[in-house]
Amino acid sequence: MKSFLLMTGGSPLIIITSHGSIENSILLDKLLAKGIEKFIAYEIPFDLARQRYGEHFKIVANDLHETDDLRVLDYNGDRAFKMFSFNELGEAHFHEPLSVG
Repeated sequence: MKSFLLMTGGSPLIIITSHGSIENSILLDKLLAKGIEKFIAYEIPFDLARQRYGEHFKIVANDLHETDDLRVLDYNGDRAFKMFSFNELGEAHFHEPLSVG
């Protein structure tokens, strides 16, 4: 399982997923279905996300199944952005559709 902070055009959000990479084509399709096609992603250490979100994390993660492999852990952009310091995040990963502009 992985957790990511996504910086999107709308607002920062945190997701958890069973996919091993933010560039997994199935995961990208699911993000696109939610209207997220361009973003900057930072991996969050999974155990750190679990610790910071506590019981809420358990509730969201328990709903994560093989057929439902993406969950939004936090869609409150202000809280999501402030929850982790930059030095706790992985390297920035930039994703945008092939046809921009």
